Amino acid sequence: MAKFPCLKCGTCCTKLDNNKIYSHLDQGNGVCIYFDSASKLCSIYDDRPLICNVEKMYDAHFFKIMSYDEYLKINKEACEILRKED
Repeated sequence: MAKFPCLKCGTCCTKLDNNKIYSHLDQGNGVCIYFDSASKLCSIYDDRPLICNVEKMYDAHFFKIMSYDEYLKINKEACEILRKED
């Protein structure tokens, strides 16, 4: 199975205020409580929440709804939209 081609830019971790499902991770300014602004990486990457893991979210919730390729495409499109907002 192909992995999500993350660019490690940190954009998704700094736009949490765009979606209420991430509110429990939001510092209050749209930035994730686990985001390391110096490295632009997750400080708990190996133990990050399920909602932050594209592959595990697919296996847990989306595998019956769509193909993995469709799921990756949707996630790539969301990534591109967030990056264009910068």
